[in-house]
Amino acid sequence: MKYRRAAAALLCATLALGLGACSGGSKDKSAQASKMYTWVSNESDRAQWDTFVKGVQETDPNFKLDIEGPSFQDYWTKIKTRMSSADAPCIVTTQAARAQELGELLTPLDDLAKEAGLDLTKYNQAMMQGMTVDGKVRAIPYDAEPMVLFYNKTMFAQAGLKEPGTDYTYEQFLSDAKALTKDGVQGFAVAPDISYPYLPFAFANGNVPVKDGKLNITDPGFVADIQQTFDLVGKENVAAAPNPADTTDVPMQGFQAKKVAMVIEGPWFYSTIREGMENEVGVAVIPSKSGKPVGMIQGSGFGISAKCADKKAAFQNIMKMTTPEVVAYVGKNRGTVPSIDSALSGWAEGKPAQDAEVMKTLLADGQPLVTTSTWNQVVTQFTQYSPEGARGTRTAEDILGTIEKSVN
Repeated sequence: MKYRRAAAALLCATLALGLGACSGGSKDKSAQASKMYTWVSNESDRAQWDTFVKGVQETDPNFKLDIEGPSFQDYWTKIKTRMSSADAPCIVTTQAARAQELGELLTPLDDLAKEAGLDLTKYNQAMMQGMTVDGKVRAIPYDAEPMVLFYNKTMFAQAGLKEPGTDYTYEQFLSDAKALTKDGVQGFAVAPDISYPYLPFAFANGNVPVKDGKLNITDPGFVADIQQTFDLVGKENVAAAPNPADTTDVPMQGFQAKKVAMVIEGPWFYSTIREGMENEVGVAVIPSKSGKPVGMIQGSGFGISAKCADKKAAFQNIMKMTTPEVVAYVGKNRGTVPSIDSALSGWAEGKPAQDAEVMKTLLADGQPLVTTSTWNQVVTQFTQYSPEGARGTRTAEDILGTIEKSVN
């Protein structure tokens, strides 16, 4: 009996490699098409994915989606291993900033979209650009999120400062940050990660980390913006130096604890960051030299694993989760900015008018964060070295030069 079981198991494994199933046939294929691998760092992430499901169920009560995944920080390494397994979910998520890195794992969606009659031009074009690898679309975006400045309205009022809005110069920002740094409160907060807040400041001035598909982090303008951000800690003393082990949530936690007056984050935290302090939180554009910033558009989308056995079924599920109605539903309930312009009214519903205007301003002239296949190495090394830059023991020129040489 043992030998027969072993032989059967071997036969099953062999068939699985060739046919994608041993038992259940097409049923198993369809089951994988209703499973998604994504980041689930906390209950907020879980609630967001559940909201997509609930949004679809408004018109399709039988819709189901099984969700699994590690923390956001671990996702970008673990996805490669998970997608190589026989039972890997068909649907995966990716940030536009990571699409280049995950390109080989993701199925080109152009033909599937054409066959299904999906008009890809209705999605935010900055996000579509970010989701395109080697001329092929790899994911359908569900949000288009310009990084924003959250600020404590009460602290601004108590300090006699004018609240920022759809225009905000860096000079005024620095003046405000200095005025707000007192009585145990920091005017601003930084994380060690390059996106919080280094890249948004650089984008605001028109400086991006990648040009013509190549890493460009030693460009003088980009270096100057990173150094200026380091100086908020070591020179201007309006922010505390981060530790390499700090997560990207640490500045937000300081803001929620009312120990930080301003912080740069994504709108996907809009609902979370306002919990318990709804009337105290304001939203403004990222400070820039001119006061009229270029928005840094981040966002994520749903893609299909290259090894998915039933790509059409998986794509049908993705289409259901990225309709104007569903992305508006998620925007209204979770605060994520929809990837479809016509759905922005759903996000704006029940929110202050200025917040909606800030989003529109940043989206209008925004650029996507487009990266390279080595971007994870850039993020990892910057996270390691940035506290030294913040403390003034290394310059931005030195750190960025070291990173560029290492990853090229």
